[in-house]
Amino acid sequence: MDKSLEKNQSKIMIDFLGKRWEDVGCLGCAIEKGEVSLPGGKIFDGKNMILGADPEIPIPGFLIVNSKRHVNSFSELTREERYEASNIIALAEKALKELNITDEITLVQEERSLHFHIWIFPHYSWMTEKFGKGISHLRAINEYAKENVDDDTINKVLDTISKVRDYFEKHIEEL
Repeated sequence: MDKSLEKNQSKIMIDFLGKRWEDVGCLGCAIEKGEVSLPGGKIFDGKNMILGADPEIPIPGFLIVNSKRHVNSFSELTREERYEASNIIALAEKALKELNITDEITLVQEERSLHFHIWIFPHYSWMTEKFGKGISHLRAINEYAKENVDDDTINKVLDTISKVRDYFEKHIEEL
């Protein structure tokens, strides 16, 4: 099932909880403006960046650092934005590892989305067993996760969001 359809130049987005938003232009801007809510809410809402779970892909610990400002690339960020993004990534990785959610992370920043964000993608053994290892398998893993979502997975994703948010609140001084 394609959860992201183009309709008259506007995007229809359905998150992994089944919530539907119509006429979503730039998803990153819609998240920043509060027009699209992240499943489980924002984990961290900084001056320049937001951290939350990917709204479309139900994988526990799959986090997104999203720029509040509409820019396309890491190179377009100001020094302050780069600093905040880097610190959020570092603390998110630390949280995922110290909370024993995953022991391996892949970072991805792709300019095709037109709004700067970085994937903090956790690795699980089922991913290697089903698809192999490496960045070339991420799209297939995402599709598999969307097609095979169940209540247990959703609960694990929401529980992970809560744990990472609590971790951030306890370690905020590290930012």
